[in-house]
Amino acid sequence: MNLEIKGKLIKKLPEQTGEGKFGKWIKQDFIIETQDQYPKKICFSAWGDKTDSLKKFSEGTVLVVSFNPESREYNERWYTDLRAWKITDVTDSKVVEDAPPPFTDNDIPPPEEEDIPF
Repeated sequence: MNLEIKGKLIKKLPEQTGEGKFGKWIKQDFIIETQDQYPKKICFSAWGDKTDSLKKFSEGTVLVVSFNPESREYNERWYTDLRAWKITDVTDSKVVEDAPPPFTDNDIPPPEEEDIPF
């Protein structure tokens, strides 16, 4: 499941590193705020080389975040992680809404003669 959301970068949390059975890992969480009528703050996680792409953005930048939600169970509790797999600046993204061309009077066809048989 691939999802995408647009919002302003509010905060970048400190990087976290560690070592697991597959080697070293790096993770950085960041918070964006949606630009809806009722804004929501959402925490995303950038893993591995995605932390490098996060470094080029400063707080206040409007971003488009592509992410996958992932959940896991631990001790009969569920934990959900929103893993960002693509982070782009709004001006760099190709998420442009195509608006229809404006309506003009020239778009109205001329009236046809009524050819009524009676």
